[in-house]
Amino acid sequence: MHNRFIVLALSVGLFIWGVFSIQKNPIDAIPDLSENQVIVFTEWMGRSPQLIEDQVTYPLVTNLQGIPKIKYVRGSSMFGMSFIYVIFEDDVDVYWARERVMERINTISQNLPEGVAPQLGPDGTGVGHILWYTLDAPGMDLGEQRAIQDWYVKFALQNVPGVSEIASFGGFQKQYQISIDPNKLLYYKLSIPQVIAAVRSNNNESGGRKFEMSGIGYIIKTSGYLKSQEEIANIPVKNQNGTPIRISDLATVQMTGETRLGIFDQDGEGERAGGIVVMRYGENAAEVIDRVKAKMKEVSKGLPEGVKFDIVYDRGELIKESIDSIKHTLIEEMIVVSLIVLVFLFHWRSALSIIIQIPITIAASFILLNAFDISSNIMSLTGIALAIGVIVDNGIIMSENAYKHLAERYELWESDQNKKTTS
Repeated sequence: MHNRFIVLALSVGLFIWGVFSIQKNPIDAIPDLSENQVIVFTEWMGRSPQLIEDQVTYPLVTNLQGIPKIKYVRGSSMFGMSFIYVIFEDDVDVYWARERVMERINTISQNLPEGVAPQLGPDGTGVGHILWYTLDAPGMDLGEQRAIQDWYVKFALQNVPGVSEIASFGGFQKQYQISIDPNKLLYYKLSIPQVIAAVRSNNNESGGRKFEMSGIGYIIKTSGYLKSQEEIANIPVKNQNGTPIRISDLATVQMTGETRLGIFDQDGEGERAGGIVVMRYGENAAEVIDRVKAKMKEVSKGLPEGVKFDIVYDRGELIKESIDSIKHTLIEEMIVVSLIVLVFLFHWRSALSIIIQIPITIAASFILLNAFDISSNIMSLTGIALAIGVIVDNGIIMSENAYKHLAERYELWESDQNKKTTS
């Protein structure tokens, strides 16, 4: 009461700071309650889960346990794949944790089987799937759809700030397949490793050297990358009595799709290819979705005629609906509480002092949300909505206390006036 200007100035400053905090606070539909983890993925195709467990998962788990600030390490083995989940303390920076895991992987990779290369998973969280899309391409082959997704769309969207990974799904991944006839293999007295070695050695490019002739420098190199089925079919595997034994003598070469374990069917209208946008750790989901959609408009200009994006899951809509619902609830509560305070106190100055506390307190709460890295989501905003009653109770109690003291002083003043009148 004796420093009204200072109190009002501090309140205005706190309110302005809170408004800026609201604009900077990350927005999401649901809170990220996932653990602070780093995923190590290892692929060793064709091996049984037990072999994966013994040769890959167990060595990785035992060696990764020595990293500082780790809570525990989990391992999972399946056919051809191994997953290691390294769980760190909650206050550990995720990128510091990824560096420590990568350092340890580099030291233990030499103890793993030949050809096994562990790699880190994306720097996303369990709730990082913010957008799913498919390619609406009527009449286009599924292999062509997947090729557009893998070699054009994926690389373009992965450059969007805040995107950790674009995970492709659906369609066929094109590949050359060599179907070997075992009878011909036996007839020519060859083995499958010999065929693999022949294909591998012919699908390579080697460099020579530079030499000068007549004052001109020449660079010698060989270009041996395979570009067609015919080139693969004509690869020599062995020479018998001056006659080359080619791949075409042993097998059938064809362009086909990689073996799939499932399909992606949309609305029962047929298969499609598409991708999943995985958000980077700690990013603002609403802003990342907006940036991805803007990039999609740019990418659409380079798609073949008739091909367009079809968004099948958009967390941005859920975020918008959730935040709007909570905002309306907050506004309704503020109006109802203000009316109740006016009716019960029946004194506009007292009611105004209580009502002003609501927006100031709500704005200031976002300062603390930013300080503790808490996003605006259903849980945090609902907590603020539930706390409005407590905010108002404080103001009402202070007003009632002021009324009580004023009434006591008024009685004393009134009694003094009566005494003076009598005397």
